[in-house]
Amino acid sequence: MESQEQDPKNQNVVKNKELHIWEAMIPIIALICMLAYNVYVFGDLALDGSNQFILLLGGAVAAIVGYFNKTPYDLMIEEVSQNIKSTTGAILILLMVGALAGTWLISGIIPTMIYYGLQILNPTIFLAACVVICAIISIATGSSWTTSATVGIALIGIANALGISLGMTAGAVLSGAYFGDKLSPLSDTTNLAPAMAGTDLFTHIEYMLFTTVPTIVITLIVFVIIGLNLDPSGEADTSIILGSIEEAFTISPWLFLVPVIVIAMIVKKTSPLIALLIGTLLGGIAALVFQPDIVATLGGGENLTFESGYKGVMNAITVSTAIETDNVSLNDLFASGGMAGMLGTIWLIICAMVFGGIMDAIGAFAAISNFMLNLFESTFGLFASTVFTCIGLNVTASDQYLAIVVPGKMYAQAYRDKGLAPENLSRTLEDSGTVTSVLVPWNTCGAYQSGVLGVHVADYFFYAIFNWLSPFMTLIFAAFSIKIRQLSTKNVD
Repeated sequence: MESQEQDPKNQNVVKNKELHIWEAMIPIIALICMLAYNVYVFGDLALDGSNQFILLLGGAVAAIVGYFNKTPYDLMIEEVSQNIKSTTGAILILLMVGALAGTWLISGIIPTMIYYGLQILNPTIFLAACVVICAIISIATGSSWTTSATVGIALIGIANALGISLGMTAGAVLSGAYFGDKLSPLSDTTNLAPAMAGTDLFTHIEYMLFTTVPTIVITLIVFVIIGLNLDPSGEADTSIILGSIEEAFTISPWLFLVPVIVIAMIVKKTSPLIALLIGTLLGGIAALVFQPDIVATLGGGENLTFESGYKGVMNAITVSTAIETDNVSLNDLFASGGMAGMLGTIWLIICAMVFGGIMDAIGAFAAISNFMLNLFESTFGLFASTVFTCIGLNVTASDQYLAIVVPGKMYAQAYRDKGLAPENLSRTLEDSGTVTSVLVPWNTCGAYQSGVLGVHVADYFFYAIFNWLSPFMTLIFAAFSIKIRQLSTKNVD
């Protein structure tokens, strides 16, 4: 008995046995109700801080449950501390992602990707081209919201001029945008999912390819077939946008060397932090070589000097920067928050870890995991439960971040108990939490995308093929045990 009192882990085991499933669900239900109301009140602004505080309130509810179950306060704090400590790597990667995004913007790497991406637009296969263009831009920027708000709007305008269904076009735009958002290391959700599940960023991205690539291939095939049966009139003119990009940046294929080097390092299993740091530094060097005027302006000088160059690159790495063009629709696209821009996601992760740590300490997640393991004895049942929970939270809590955070903490132990590697969970969170948010009209993503593109969710729902097909794809892989990685082995095919 004495060893149990001195060892927090042993205490945790005792409390896990005492907590009933209905007690374990009290904080979850309270959290969902508070988040749903908070999103209703604040809308898109809920992520500015109020949702984070709601997570802390959810932790307070969990602490009250723990108090009545005689869980020591010190144990709760210790579990919170361990939870936050476990996200150290993810937080550092997020900061480096923000830094890399800044230097890749001012160097012209991201604008160059967009420039060449737009040139593949062909009216004959317009819808498929929309998917490809938005995928390229979203991978480059890490943001489906920015992609749809800039190039997406332009593509909607082109579709309107060509007489192509706006619902089809919006579905193609969102399919490509969320494909890129899901796989881009610059995306906050792509960083958030592995942080919640307990794996690393690039393992998560690599593992997602197994379900994501077949899904986007099917999506493209469907849009090619639809496109071949359309009869668009006129031509898609992107010359104005391309001209604005050329005027603002020096566009050169040589800039692709930087992302190629970073990708090669990732393939060679280089540490993510090292790869991102080198990518950031190479982006800064490329900025000095290819965009000296932009760097000088950001550094507060008229000409590039050592001081203005240093300040310009450091500003791009650390704080918000924006490159103005003569095309208003491009200005939001050519903006980066730097490391400071990632603080909102880091704040969300820390608050989620507080909630999750207290839930761990009181034995709530263990009780839920045991219940789920008994309810769904098969591996497929666990995957299906995760998918339905993510989609359910997108509908009830109305926010994709919470559809990743809450199930991620709920099911992490259940996946470990089943002997499943954490990347199974992180992939499922993205396949069902990230991409389906845009299919719910009252979800922040659905409301935003519908408003930006000017197309109602009901009109693009069916054509957002990638978004609704992704959860089915992850369930198919689970049902047939395709690429389900175990903790003790490499792969089980």
